[in-house]
Amino acid sequence: MEKQLSRKPNLKNIVNYAHPEVLVDTEWMSQNPPNESRKLVEVDYDPVNGYQKGHIKNASLIWWKRDINDPVTRDIISKKQFEKLMSKNGITADTEVILYGDFNNWFAAFVFWVFKIYGHENLKIMNGGRKKWELENKEYTTEEPQLPSTNYIAQPPDEGLRAYLFDVSRGMGKEDTVMVDVRSPAEFTGEITAPPEYPMEHAQRGGHIPGANNIPWATAVNDADGTFKSVDELKQNYESKGVTPDKDVICYCRIGERSSHSWFVLKYLLGYSKVRNYDGSWTEWGNMIGNPVEK
Repeated sequence: MEKQLSRKPNLKNIVNYAHPEVLVDTEWMSQNPPNESRKLVEVDYDPVNGYQKGHIKNASLIWWKRDINDPVTRDIISKKQFEKLMSKNGITADTEVILYGDFNNWFAAFVFWVFKIYGHENLKIMNGGRKKWELENKEYTTEEPQLPSTNYIAQPPDEGLRAYLFDVSRGMGKEDTVMVDVRSPAEFTGEITAPPEYPMEHAQRGGHIPGANNIPWATAVNDADGTFKSVDELKQNYESKGVTPDKDVICYCRIGERSSHSWFVLKYLLGYSKVRNYDGSWTEWGNMIGNPVEK
């Protein structure tokens, strides 16, 4: 097997994060292409206008809506379904996997969370995603890689990364627990019931979980290139709203994908030890009429 020298990721602007090893920059990625032990995966909400029109050479595709969500139940894929998806993408338990995608890595972060649920260790996100790659006029291709199938064996799900309805109900009003609603301010107040990006995807009720703090997911990234903000900026963003490392933090949005982005920021960039993603989110909470709602 031909050996490829793997340069260390450029840690400029990310070295102060709690876990800088979970990020690579676009320049490092361009000089360290996928190989037998490193796989690059693009994660898109809209692969027709993303991956299929052009992607980084030898990147495979995970389609958020088709590949990560169970086709029948409102849930993430099962352990068996996850193993099948990994095997299809040529990934083994030891593979270094680098994720990137559209919408400032919104959906790449969701897939990162699912990978961690099933115990994949060597996992990274390309900082800035498609946006930064395109701003730098780096090369795309429309050729899809031919990946040899593997026999992926996942770990049992890590339930410590996930919050459920009873966790939220139990945490309401507790001084050591804080809820972070990462939706837009208009969704938080109940003015609108669908994400601004997807106005047709409505919730049944407007409002938010009582006592939740509204810190939109996009406030963690730089508008110019989609990269994550600095540690000092992120600390100000969360700590000023009472979201501190000593608290048990539960993030939620409408169906759990935007909140996984904030979960990633809090857990890996700021190093919070007690942070979970409530992927039932507002769709579950708001649809259950007995649950209290604030506007």
